[in-house]
Amino acid sequence: MRHRKKTFKTIFSQLPKKWAIPLGYVFLTLVLLWIWQGAYHQFAFRTIPYSEFKAHLAQGEVAECVIQQDEIRGVIRPKPRAGEKQEANSPSPSAPFLFRTVRVEDPKLVEELQAHGAQFAGMRPGFLSELFWSWVVPIAIMALLWLPVNRRIGMAGETVLNIGKSRAKLVADKDTGVTFADVAGCEEAKYELQEIVDFLKNPERYRALGARIPKGVLLSGPPGTGKTLLARAVAGEAKVPFFSLSGSEFVEMFVGVGAARVRDLFQQAKAHAPTIIFIDELDAIGRQRGVHVGPVNDEREQTLNQLLVEMDGFDANAGVIILAATNRPEVLDRALLRPGRFDRQVVIDAPDLGGREAILKIHARGKPLAADVDLHRLAQATPGFSGADLANAMNEAALLAARRNASKITQRDLEEAVEKVVAGPERKSRRLLEEEKRRVAYHEVGHALVAAHSKYADPVQKISIVPRGRAALGYTLQLPAEEQFLLTRPALLDRIKGLLGGRAAEEVVFGEVSTGAENDLERATALARQMVCLFGMSESVGLVHCGQRQSPFYLAPVDGALQRDCSEQTARAIDEEVKRLLDSAYQEARQILTEHRSQLECVAQELLRRETLDGQTFQELLAACPVARDKTSQPVCSELAAV
Repeated sequence: MRHRKKTFKTIFSQLPKKWAIPLGYVFLTLVLLWIWQGAYHQFAFRTIPYSEFKAHLAQGEVAECVIQQDEIRGVIRPKPRAGEKQEANSPSPSAPFLFRTVRVEDPKLVEELQAHGAQFAGMRPGFLSELFWSWVVPIAIMALLWLPVNRRIGMAGETVLNIGKSRAKLVADKDTGVTFADVAGCEEAKYELQEIVDFLKNPERYRALGARIPKGVLLSGPPGTGKTLLARAVAGEAKVPFFSLSGSEFVEMFVGVGAARVRDLFQQAKAHAPTIIFIDELDAIGRQRGVHVGPVNDEREQTLNQLLVEMDGFDANAGVIILAATNRPEVLDRALLRPGRFDRQVVIDAPDLGGREAILKIHARGKPLAADVDLHRLAQATPGFSGADLANAMNEAALLAARRNASKITQRDLEEAVEKVVAGPERKSRRLLEEEKRRVAYHEVGHALVAAHSKYADPVQKISIVPRGRAALGYTLQLPAEEQFLLTRPALLDRIKGLLGGRAAEEVVFGEVSTGAENDLERATALARQMVCLFGMSESVGLVHCGQRQSPFYLAPVDGALQRDCSEQTARAIDEEVKRLLDSAYQEARQILTEHRSQLECVAQELLRRETLDGQTFQELLAACPVARDKTSQPVCSELAAV
């Protein structure tokens, strides 16, 4: 239907300009004339009953009339009657007027007209009028009724006929609005892609040296690190046709549809060569092939086979570059990753300190920042954040500033936004009992105090007993002073010790523990098990790798679940070693809190009063509380002393 509408619109555009305007005027004149005739007949004629018409005819007042098929029209000249008086400002009763009346079956009408000397004539309906009312109007009504039905039938037919067509979207460089200047935190990936863009712009410089550009580039990394953003930047920089689609758009219920779409996609790409094809979520069609039962798996494997043939088959595929993104590279088929298909694999990891600061500067464009905003400090406070996390934090800061009707975003808004992203929003409506609130305060101060008296622990940035998220009744925020890429055995032991500090504080103060340490025990156990199974940091178990990650390191779950790769005897030794590490760290945390009980009480009371303490206030409280300082830096745990 869209094509028909465009064709109808072009009828007058194809005519010469000197004829287009006159034809338009003629059409408008005919319409106005038709409307005028209808209005004239409606208001100029007086409608009278047929009996009144017969009465005027009997008096000889019908001067002339026209007899039509359904009505009679004519002129009546009334004769003056005795005794009638004309009222002021009223038409004369003897003034002639035009009349119309509905015709009834009257065989003697012609004889009466002749007898009273009236002039009469018969008239048939006009050809155009009869054609319009008898044919044009009914056909138009039927067309209006059938138009929606026809449109649905046409769409269904097009869907069936186009089921094997590619659904790739041809993206113009001006539509993306993104260039390499808008991407930060992944300079190595940008360099790899800039080389491909330069080859598409200047292919002769590379061919003169015998260089061949990679046929495929695979972008892999954790979610939110900017893989799709990089693809959009390539489209904005390349100035060549750019086809974009998702891997799931190939797979359908019918076997063979995905392969047909792959063929159609590459046919379109070859017609526009040189060009780039971007496939997001490649793992939807590129999973490892195997023996499967079911049409869905058969469809996926046929689609993958066709993709392998198109990328590096018998026919050359010159000028077409495949750009794909996935966060599950371990499930991809080996044939897809071999040289000649995806020749280049680029890992996009979470940005480092400088990358996070550059990303924050990009997302801060157009936002009014206060003078106290320090993006470098904010980058230090967000280790492990991806580009999407940083963008979310900047947006949350803007929302918080707008919520308090501020004109600029302050450093406090940014820090509160980071805490909201990490721990969830504050739940001030959750009211804790005084005893529960006191227990939570000592629990969180226990974490902070053990970390403060541990040599390799990260500095404490904030302590809060305001409930956040779904389950957190309080939290202690620790952030590294510098970017860390390696952790030593003492640093890992200090982390376990800090995680168990909250439970140890409850036991020291209240003599019993609560359910609030569940997440701490989970994380501490996972960390201790990784030390034994993955890092070889146990003398009893030895230098063996006894566990396999169930997913890549950047997609590993928080609980650190591992797949066992050892015998039952070794698994028993691992469990005993993990328990020994946890017990040793717990005893040391308990001893630190016992020796610094006065600091524990001082900080906990201040936390109950304020509900939130920052890192600087926490350090000032530690310095103000009287306590023996000679043993704070000495390791008490025999495990640490051995290190």
